[in-house]
Amino acid sequence: MKNIAPWALLFIILPALLPAQNDKALIDRVVATVGSEIILLSEVQEQFSYAKQQNPELPDDFQCVAVQNLIVQKLLVNQAKLDSIAVTEEEVETQLNARIDRLMLYFNQDSKAIEDFYGQTIDQIKSQTRTDMRNQLLAERMQNQITSKATVTPSEVKRFFNDIPKDSLPYFNAEVEYREIIYKPRVNAEERKRAQDLADDIRKRLDNGEDFEALAKKYSDDPGSGPQGGDLGFVKRGTFVPEFEAMAYKLDPDEISPVIETEFGFHIIQMIERRGNLIHCRHILIKPEISEEDLEKAKITLDSISEKINEGMMTFSKALKTVGDENQASFSNDGRVANPRTGNTFFEVTDLETDVFFALDGKKEGEVAEPFESKSLDGSVVYKMVMLVSRSSPHQADLKKDYGKIQLAALEQKKAEFTEKWVLEKLKSTYFSVNQLYDACPNLQEMLQIAGLNNGR
Repeated sequence: MKNIAPWALLFIILPALLPAQNDKALIDRVVATVGSEIILLSEVQEQFSYAKQQNPELPDDFQCVAVQNLIVQKLLVNQAKLDSIAVTEEEVETQLNARIDRLMLYFNQDSKAIEDFYGQTIDQIKSQTRTDMRNQLLAERMQNQITSKATVTPSEVKRFFNDIPKDSLPYFNAEVEYREIIYKPRVNAEERKRAQDLADDIRKRLDNGEDFEALAKKYSDDPGSGPQGGDLGFVKRGTFVPEFEAMAYKLDPDEISPVIETEFGFHIIQMIERRGNLIHCRHILIKPEISEEDLEKAKITLDSISEKINEGMMTFSKALKTVGDENQASFSNDGRVANPRTGNTFFEVTDLETDVFFALDGKKEGEVAEPFESKSLDGSVVYKMVMLVSRSSPHQADLKKDYGKIQLAALEQKKAEFTEKWVLEKLKSTYFSVNQLYDACPNLQEMLQIAGLNNGR
């Protein structure tokens, strides 16, 4: 056991979309087999490259750990298939779309920039990574099943903390919790009518035989789908806002909807294909433009509410329910904002958006900052008001102050132990082989010995 790295902690499931690898130095080949699954040299190189990006100081022999990580992943996938663990096309498509959405955000909603970077169209990227995404979901589901009964008691959390040498206790940076109200400026009646009239005119042109895709490229205000002819790809029920979804699911293949209105503007939808609960459609979005006067009215509204909260005339919760955008994730959490990096509501100062950092700087707990202009995910202008909930100073880990974090770390260690025990048992009944390229990897040779093999070839 001494040569086997703590793989349950190091286990990396690679992102399904890695930077393009256009100059592979070696011809791809199979370097390991785990049950019915194979490991390619390119997978090892990508695993190592990804880890190196996260930690440039990693030594070259970390490739031994990269192979080990992949063996564990393939072992999980192999067993998931044997156990008939299900992953639906709908789930795979949803995850692929989510990854594409994150890429769109990273590339500033420029799909052409993504295609230039990867040298492939969006559809080709999704097609190429579909199998990897399915295997990732299978591995995650199998690992979740293995660790589903892992729990920690308060005494185990205390013991976990006390086992950490005092001089090795981590330091936590200053953290803040905050709440937000996001207020969307209201469009004036004149601009709303202009947008609706344009949408109505486009709908008539479609009736007269003009091409939907061409009109979407020319007129749609959706930065993600517009350049793609309005194509939204396959998505499951619950992806779109209710008004859009209610209309989309009524359409037959090739049918075009009347003009409908949502919070984003006016839409025309065309159904392309249905697969069970999945739909593939395209749309044209015409967004009313927000005028400077509309923006000024929005700021005045939030300024007034900010004063009422700070003067005790209105609670933050009441203000949120009165003017807050109910489509924001924080709305259903009483305005508390979750840190996307950690999943909890604590932010290190470096994790905060710049505008939020400056708004909260110098504020006391319970104090509301002056509203400021911000951008929503779709690029539209909104106004944001934030309130400081709590602020901590940099400090060494403390069981009382940081119980939640320590409990999570203890639980992750317990899950790692469950997974390690399962893998060591499964190695004894699952054939795997390792190419002679990795004969110098003591961790892999020990895994082969556990499996009862003298060599991996």
